[in-house]
Amino acid sequence: MFDTLYEWFWWDRIWLPVNLTWADLEDKDGRVYAKASHLYVTVPYTFTFLLIRYLFERWIATPLALSFGIRERVQLKAEDNYILEYYYTTQSRNPPQSDLDGLSKKSSLSVRQVERWFRRRRSQDRPGVLKKFRESSWRFVFYLCAFIGGVVALYEKEWFYDTLEVWRGFPKQSLLDSQYWYYILEMSFYGSLLFSVAFDVKRKDFKEQIIHHLATLTLLSFSWCVNYIRIGTLVMLVHDASDVLLESAKLFNYAKWEGTCQTLFILFAIVFLVTRLIIFPFWLIHCTWVYPLHHYPPFFGYYFFNAMLVVLLCLHIFWAYLILRMIRKFMFGTVVDFCHSVTVFIYTD
Repeated sequence: MFDTLYEWFWWDRIWLPVNLTWADLEDKDGRVYAKASHLYVTVPYTFTFLLIRYLFERWIATPLALSFGIRERVQLKAEDNYILEYYYTTQSRNPPQSDLDGLSKKSSLSVRQVERWFRRRRSQDRPGVLKKFRESSWRFVFYLCAFIGGVVALYEKEWFYDTLEVWRGFPKQSLLDSQYWYYILEMSFYGSLLFSVAFDVKRKDFKEQIIHHLATLTLLSFSWCVNYIRIGTLVMLVHDASDVLLESAKLFNYAKWEGTCQTLFILFAIVFLVTRLIIFPFWLIHCTWVYPLHHYPPFFGYYFFNAMLVVLLCLHIFWAYLILRMIRKFMFGTVVDFCHSVTVFIYTD
């Protein structure tokens, strides 16, 4: 039964266009192709990223934060109380007035003491600025290196300037060393983000971030297996461009450099809207939706790949809505309103 499922999963008609088989993607005639087995290497690299991140945050990000005057916040710890802790973890972090009297009687505390306990308990779970600074520092360094590496790997390639070249000669497009490392490192990084989600700062768009990471990994894995390497590298580069600016804006916000933070946020908003809402749908999705039909009829993999791109586009629209709200306050509100909105967006994003 396992063999049958394996054969069905790797059936040519699911992954490849008509008249193409996996035999067409075997190494020959001097060409080297991406293999699904190559993706196994992302597992040890994922854990390597987690180790590097731990060392980076401890030995580089923390001293850097201290130089900016960012310290670990001293918190008053809530006293151990089984009844209140059980309510806090199973029902609500902020009990309504109707429940306070009952909790007061059960815990033998006054209503004021119960309210104070819940305030301190919520404060314990609220991540400090130092933790946020360390996380953003790590992401900023990776996105910056990934973006620079992507530009270096692509700036001489024909498909970087003309998306028609993405499909020229497909699928017989040899895998380049730069493409191999660009893919493996990006996938390993996103894999490390999924593994670290349990102890990272939980933000308002937590669910959207999880969907984004899973969709990205699915897209990269699929594009790797069917040799959609060229379009995959372009998608990664477009995403990394704005992430660098967002993480840098966060860093300066945590350091209380408000003017620098606001300038970087405006630059981030411009780059995000251009890359995610213009270049991504009208160049890249157009490239994967229209141009392949010039070479072969649509098949399951064609629809699946484009559906994943549309999922990412929907997430981009959601985040763009939040960003445009900030810009609206900047244009029609007061400077104070805009500064507050940017701070809230960056702290909760």
